Amino acid sequence: MKKIRNFSIIAHIDHGKSTLADRLLEFTDAVNLGGKMGQILDSMDLERERGITIKAHAVRLNYKSEDGQTYILNLIDTPGHVDFSYEVSRSLACCEGSLLVVDATQGVEAQTVANAYLAIEHNHEIIPVINKIDLPQADPDKVKKQIEDILGISSSEAILASAKEGTGTKEILEAVVKRIPPPKGDLQSPLRAMIFDSWFDNYLGVIVLVRVFDGIIKPGMRIKLFATGKEYEVQRLGILTPFPKDIEKLEAGEVGFIIAGIKNIADTKIGDTITLAENPAKTPLAGFREVKPMVFCGLYPTETHQYEELKTALEKLRLNDSSFFFEPETSAALGFGFRCGFLGLLHMEIIKERLEREFNLSLISTAPTVRYKIVDKKGEYLIDNPSKMPKIYEKIEEPFMKVSIIVPEQFVGEILKLCQEKRGIQKEFSYITKDRILLIYEMPLNEILWDFYDKLKSLSKGYASMDYEFIGYRPSELVRLDILINGEQVDALSIIVHKDKAYYKGRAIAQKLRTVIPRQLFEVVIQAAIGGKIIARESIAPLKKNVLAKCYGGDVTRKKKLLEKQKEGKKRMKQIGRVEIPQEAFLSVLKVE
Repeated sequence: MKKIRNFSIIAHIDHGKSTLADRLLEFTDAVNLGGKMGQILDSMDLERERGITIKAHAVRLNYKSEDGQTYILNLIDTPGHVDFSYEVSRSLACCEGSLLVVDATQGVEAQTVANAYLAIEHNHEIIPVINKIDLPQADPDKVKKQIEDILGISSSEAILASAKEGTGTKEILEAVVKRIPPPKGDLQSPLRAMIFDSWFDNYLGVIVLVRVFDGIIKPGMRIKLFATGKEYEVQRLGILTPFPKDIEKLEAGEVGFIIAGIKNIADTKIGDTITLAENPAKTPLAGFREVKPMVFCGLYPTETHQYEELKTALEKLRLNDSSFFFEPETSAALGFGFRCGFLGLLHMEIIKERLEREFNLSLISTAPTVRYKIVDKKGEYLIDNPSKMPKIYEKIEEPFMKVSIIVPEQFVGEILKLCQEKRGIQKEFSYITKDRILLIYEMPLNEILWDFYDKLKSLSKGYASMDYEFIGYRPSELVRLDILINGEQVDALSIIVHKDKAYYKGRAIAQKLRTVIPRQLFEVVIQAAIGGKIIARESIAPLKKNVLAKCYGGDVTRKKKLLEKQKEGKKRMKQIGRVEIPQEAFLSVLKVE
């Protein structure tokens, strides 16, 4: 156990975390890239394209140190985005130290701060690594000062590195060996191992990644999961190097995978504790909580015959991602589809893109919404679909987030105005350096969904960074805004908005829909309504045939007769005509001011 080091790499998006992991794997001879495709731990195409880590990974490295000893280094790679903050916290709970990677050109960003504080909460030994020093605009001294001023972490022993060129890789590995403490654990105590990731294999069932805190686990033992109480027999144990390799046992302090014939990935909850069925531990490891989706939207196939294909695709995706859920729903406008729940907006984008890419589906997604808490005569319950909002209720509560924004001083005025427009309550305004400001706001999650991040980036020319965390439900004056097309309510376009913004939002949506819905042979009337009250109206003029073209004179009554006949025909057509609503109409709801 003295020769084991468990550590993770934490960083803001695109600060070089995955590239650094590649260099560590190469230096310890775990892989030989030989100029081939990098980012070994980011195996998904989406991860490579977006420069983010979506799924947690673990790899065992063998490193011969300068002191002549060979050490086992368990690198537990974590997702970088705020949507996966709970997964990050469980991965960090399995480590004793972290490499804090900061871009030498961009400095400390909002997620750097959030992840660093998360590591400090887990009593990590933090090793600052200033990456990308090979770039001409790099300023390592400035970044060192930011690390000390903003995070309160000493940067006197910060390592200067270039993950792209391999500079500083040996120094990083030596620092991991010397500065990160070995794991603690009792081999004689009952088994306690934490699940920090899992995925489904068609032949082996669910493969569970664990860190063993106490005891020993061997094939043939019966294990029990604390959260579900279910029992299984261990069939195989192994480690990732990064390629799977079977081993005979996993002891306290070690990281590896367990195969135990588990058929349902939902049973292996992230953060849950595994113990022995015959001699169970009295208490589970701390920090476990159920992962609950925060953002919801409807997914519908554009072609109705693809419904079964969409259902199969969602079931397959759920095999490797237990954090999103789906249930069937129907819409008068869109037909049969599914109501899906996600951890956040990025998670939603990733799932939708994977469905379209990997399963060749063409999908329509409704406007994302959040879960609201309704209190009425029935009691207290949650709704995730605007169409489920009752007409009469005592009060409605919405989820609020604590939003941390780091922004250069010259853009702060516009950002303050944006936060105010989004119903933000300012909690902190402080200079973290002479030209960078930390803003902390409490803001409804619903407002963050509506183009907040895009506006933040455009107003700050890309220099602002953001992080947020859930802080609870609060009462708000919210109403349901319905959109009617020719008098018929389009349930998929309904949204829940604040009372003060309802009129402006309704008018803006009606105007936007007028530009995206194609003209018909009859007049199309678009209305925005709250309850039975119409608050905005737009109309799309019909396509007209010139019925007077054949009239070359004669009595005016002849012309009037032809126009009246056309008018009657259009009225009859309007009664039986159906307006086709394109995908852009549903997307346009998100982009209205």
